[in-house]
Amino acid sequence: MSIFKDKVLLITGGTGSFGNAVLRRFLDTDIKEIRIFSRDEKKQDDMRHEYQAKCPEVAHKIKFFIGDVRSLESCRGAMTGVDYIFHAAALKQVPSCEFFPMEAVRTNVIGTDNVLTAAIESGVESVICLSTDKAAYPINAMGITKAIEEKVAVAKSRYSGKTRICCTRYGNVMCSRGSVIPLWIEQIRQGNPITITEPSMTRFIMSLDEAVDLVIFAFEHGSNGDILVQKAPACTIQTQAEAVCELFGGDKDTIKVIGIRHGEKLYETLLTKEECAKAIDMGNFYRVPADNRDLNYDKFFVEGDVKRVTIDEFNSNNTQRLDLEETKAKIASLEYIQNELNGIANIAK
Repeated sequence: MSIFKDKVLLITGGTGSFGNAVLRRFLDTDIKEIRIFSRDEKKQDDMRHEYQAKCPEVAHKIKFFIGDVRSLESCRGAMTGVDYIFHAAALKQVPSCEFFPMEAVRTNVIGTDNVLTAAIESGVESVICLSTDKAAYPINAMGITKAIEEKVAVAKSRYSGKTRICCTRYGNVMCSRGSVIPLWIEQIRQGNPITITEPSMTRFIMSLDEAVDLVIFAFEHGSNGDILVQKAPACTIQTQAEAVCELFGGDKDTIKVIGIRHGEKLYETLLTKEECAKAIDMGNFYRVPADNRDLNYDKFFVEGDVKRVTIDEFNSNNTQRLDLEETKAKIASLEYIQNELNGIANIAK
């Protein structure tokens, strides 16, 4: 945690699952201050009391700022003295963004522009914008707005001065707010069949801790304008549902297929074929550097980039596929699942 020693970290959308995971990881370190920036005062108050109760010796490091990324002025008001930013505020539910696409634009696109504008003005050292696999080959409003968010971040990085801007792109985060596993657990406990959209659908899966690892990796190794991706495994929705059934005593034979929801894909992509052509393999991660050519394309008539695409796209169908036992082990390792199995109440994030 040496790069965070005596630093001030701001998390937009900080009352969500990611913000809580960051607090669990960072509070006991030598970080100076963590600012939670969000528009929901009730969630902030709940978080304040929760951490005062369970971490009284370090809870003073958490500062709360009411604001909305849709407002440039409220973003500016939270930036004074900030060193680093995790930009996690977003509308993330695919169906709701399909019905209200302009709301997704206001939060995911304009909100990102506001955060980056305020960060550059305030001289923030680094900003990591959290994106999603749905931004690659997007077909739904959520993915399209997150793809534009990435474009805004890369464009801003060309003129950001001392502020370094990177994006992280990741797949489904298990047991995050609004994700499917908590819903399945509740369905099992109520004696109802688990509902799934399409059995053969594949999704990248990762834990909240792995999502935090990716963001930290971006801070430590990312260059201005980069998109960074973790080499996540995947499984089918059927396998994931069966794993939850086995862990919580559900009946696999009664799993009910309800059909694909608005805007969903059968599989997700973390790196497009075009990005794979220039992606840099960094072990457990890929780094996609920004295209920093200028708009004077005349010079490329003579000196063009003739590199051919030789790597296939990286998607949830061609990554490591987890079987039932592997999926069950990955799910069972989560703190949320362990608490649920042990009857410990989880506060909704």
